[in-house]
Amino acid sequence: MSLKQQLTEDMKAAMKAGHKDTLGVIRLINAAIKQREVDERIELDDAAVLAVLEKMVKQRKDSVTQYEGAGREDLAAVERAEIVVIERYLPAKLDEAAILAAIDAAVALVSSESGGAAGPADMGKLMGVLKPQLAGQADMGQVSALVKKRLAG
Repeated sequence: MSLKQQLTEDMKAAMKAGHKDTLGVIRLINAAIKQREVDERIELDDAAVLAVLEKMVKQRKDSVTQYEGAGREDLAAVERAEIVVIERYLPAKLDEAAILAAIDAAVALVSSESGGAAGPADMGKLMGVLKPQLAGQADMGQVSALVKKRLAG
């Protein structure tokens, strides 16, 4: 079952069960997906839906930081609750050891294709290989920092 189908089924279940908060968040997710499909005139696959979900989580985390800074704990709690619902649809996060293993595999792949991934200049090549592999499973900021560390020595 695709992610979009799963969202539709969960929306129906939330309606029947009367879970208004969950239903509202799923409707927000579906609206964001539909908006992107309309804007780009494409049908989103699961990878693209994951990208939309990750963006939504990132936006909410930023909002939580802003609300906490302004002393609005009530609004921050609402955002945190939305994050919990959205993260149900994201794959489990990888630990640092798994990310490092993926980086090593990407270094080996890039090395075999183009003669090496030795320095910071090759960061773009590595991230190009890693981003589709780790989408939804790792924070790309963390991956980027680990790649820099690996390329530095």
